[in-house]
Amino acid sequence: MNKYAVTNPATGVSESSFPLATDDEVRAAIGAADRAHSEFSRGTSVAERAALMQRVADLHTERREHLAELIVREMGKPIAQALGEVDFSADIYSYYASHGEAFLADEQIELFGGEGSAFIRNASLGVLLGIMPWNFPYYQVARFAGPNLVLGNTILLKHASQCPESAAAIEQIFADAGFPEGAYQNLYASNAQIADIIADPRVHGVSLTGSEGAGAAVAEVAGRNLKKVVLELGGSDPFIVLSTDDLEEAVDAAVAARLDNSGQSCNAAKRFIVIDGLFEAFVETFTAKITGNIPADPTSTDTTLGPLSSLGAAEGLEEQLQRAEAQGATVHARGSRKGAFFSPTVLTGVSPKSDAYREEFFGPVAAIYRVQNEAEAVEVANDIPYGLGSYLFTTDPEQALRVADLIDAGMVFINGSLLDSPELPFGGVKRSGFGRELGRFGIAEFANKKLIRILK
Repeated sequence: MNKYAVTNPATGVSESSFPLATDDEVRAAIGAADRAHSEFSRGTSVAERAALMQRVADLHTERREHLAELIVREMGKPIAQALGEVDFSADIYSYYASHGEAFLADEQIELFGGEGSAFIRNASLGVLLGIMPWNFPYYQVARFAGPNLVLGNTILLKHASQCPESAAAIEQIFADAGFPEGAYQNLYASNAQIADIIADPRVHGVSLTGSEGAGAAVAEVAGRNLKKVVLELGGSDPFIVLSTDDLEEAVDAAVAARLDNSGQSCNAAKRFIVIDGLFEAFVETFTAKITGNIPADPTSTDTTLGPLSSLGAAEGLEEQLQRAEAQGATVHARGSRKGAFFSPTVLTGVSPKSDAYREEFFGPVAAIYRVQNEAEAVEVANDIPYGLGSYLFTTDPEQALRVADLIDAGMVFINGSLLDSPELPFGGVKRSGFGRELGRFGIAEFANKKLIRILK
């Protein structure tokens, strides 16, 4: 990586570029964040920090059109979805502004024996590093920075190299909201500099959302330096259909879960596991509905499927599909590629021996599996290295909870999709990472749960 640059995936045109931060600039940023923590965390109350966070939420709402336009250019998100992402990010900031005091209130401990009292006080750790991806440029930042700044930690944010303009816009919002200098800083840092930042003793933790490889590399450096780390990595989420009173409704949910963000979402449904009695009808209906989404101009409010994030991403997805077919998969609907635009593709007959069985397809590609019973559905669902989210459709309430207990995932959504909300914790297991964001758990990840024991 030698620069941060905007290359519009819809046009292929390079629109702007930004130089990497120098080593001196990185060291200065760490120093400013460390000083800000000493003054910010100890010199303000949770209520005061929450008020600043509400202003961040308000500024996202006020600037929503401009913010949305930036990410349409940077990573090709359809404008309606880009506006929705900005609004969701504002909701997250507002959620922590409203609930921060309650989440961080002292927790009394009932003593087993002895005199006096004891309680847990939530204290900040210090400077944190966030490493964020391109697929949700505002949302990913919100769920990391929102809770941690209310807690009193300060933030160094290394965004994806293709999102420099939105990264700068976020930094400007925090400054305009009144956060002190150094509390939130955008860094156009290199990968080599990231390792040095994590190793710096003034930095106390790191959160990464990204690829499995990037997560492993960051965790290795963090481990050597005894730093707390939260990782949200890839996923190949199962969408299990065991029974339904309304096949159209289930298919609509399946298509929405696959095509969100043009199929470029870690917790999108990617593998559709359907009971034998519904399989043929599901394949037919799903194929018809998903292929009705035609890749189009992301600046149009009517567009539901934009380009992939880059030409390289589209070429990589095309290569994955060629391997899947060569290894025996049946193509029910063949997606075509034009530049970074990629049409929806539906596969069946994906063998457990093929690469596609356990790979993550980051784009509008769906694989559908036929199973004979509940046990086989669970087996197929769990037979991957990932464990981020999952979806389950059934008309049997007891079966719903039974299967939910058996799925190896951090999240299970029953009889619905796209149900994310600020109060719902987000995270996975296995090679999908560890730690949680959002909800009350998200504000606790980088908190010092300080015990205070009073004898008299």
